[in-house]
Amino acid sequence: MKRSDEVIFAVMAILAAIAVIFIALPIANMLASVGIKGIAKAIADKNAINAILVSFEAAFLATLISLLFGVPLAYLLARKNFPGKTLIESIVDLPIIIPHTVAGIALLMVFGSSGLLGAPLEEFGIRIADSMLGITIAMMFVSAPFLINYAREGFEAVDPRLENIAMSLGASRFKAMATVTMPLSIRSIFVGSLMTWARAISEFGAVVVIAYFPMVAPTYIYSEYLQYGLSKAAPVAALLLLICVVIFISLRLISARWKRYDKD
Repeated sequence: MKRSDEVIFAVMAILAAIAVIFIALPIANMLASVGIKGIAKAIADKNAINAILVSFEAAFLATLISLLFGVPLAYLLARKNFPGKTLIESIVDLPIIIPHTVAGIALLMVFGSSGLLGAPLEEFGIRIADSMLGITIAMMFVSAPFLINYAREGFEAVDPRLENIAMSLGASRFKAMATVTMPLSIRSIFVGSLMTWARAISEFGAVVVIAYFPMVAPTYIYSEYLQYGLSKAAPVAALLLLICVVIFISLRLISARWKRYDKD
């Protein structure tokens, strides 16, 4: 290896280390500062546990609904060229780039008690604002683009000729997609689902606007911080962080093993 290459790699390693430390330091410091006693205190807080459970339930529902509607959209974007495709792709990515308080207000104007859809739905006894349904909708709005984009990339990586071969052997389009494309794209869909779930768990801005109650974990942490300060908010934040890190790393390991298995 040339001397210049060694210098370049050394500089890149230093910059990479700074980036990793920048991300890891606040997380490690919070967990260390709170400690086991603080986390145990948060576990004993029934309101905190309820808020965390609400977050997990709503995020799980948001991910399932995103799969139901997002995978067909991802497949169409990957396989078909049609007028307005670029516009559709831009619309899909909009929730990622707009401020999430803005997203919450936009959702409230549609699904709130006097909203475009919320008002007529309430006449039938279906309340969206300040409900689990409202939380799920807010989470899905901000997180579904991750699943759609990952799934689309997975579908695009599968050669369309494989589907054509299956159809030439008598399979329908749906059967070819289900038996050929989906299995080959399943890892991308899994990673997209993981990112969707993780993004939904962390959402605050859109959720707090459309559904302050029942409280999700980020809303509860923020409320505790405003009322009692860092000493009350930090233990609950550390508990939520610990749970999410354990689940996220476990699923990442599964995904990594999956990838190695596919290569073998």
